Amino acid sequence: MTDINSKEIQAREKKDVSTPEQTKPGLLFTPAVDIFENDQGLTVVADLPGVKPQNLGIDLRKDTLSIIGDVESPESPGETDHIREFRTGRFFRQFTLSEVVDQNKIEASLKNGVLRLRLHKVEKAVPRKIAVQAG
Repeated sequence: MTDINSKEIQAREKKDVSTPEQTKPGLLFTPAVDIFENDQGLTVVADLPGVKPQNLGIDLRKDTLSIIGDVESPESPGETDHIREFRTGRFFRQFTLSEVVDQNKIEASLKNGVLRLRLHKVEKAVPRKIAVQAG
């Protein structure tokens, strides 16, 4: 087990945020994510119900990966809210990547409201077995 400072990816701001850089009025919320790891890389799974691919942006700058977008209101014309549990509006989530992540091999897919980011590890970070020569 490793300590928090040596993780390959670290989440920033795990609570609702409102930033001074925001140019649109309204709340900015943080979607829930799960992060899984295996020998080849990490998988970030973000819960984004109601998000359309055209309303989703994934940005990589230096070692910072950002998920940014909008969730539109799902009601149809003539309908009004009775109970609203799903959040709508702008969302933002940001992660700091370590040098173990190969930034040229990040893959993203969005299916059924779930975003999956596959962050491959650089080849030198992938564990391997070393053959022993008899001699």
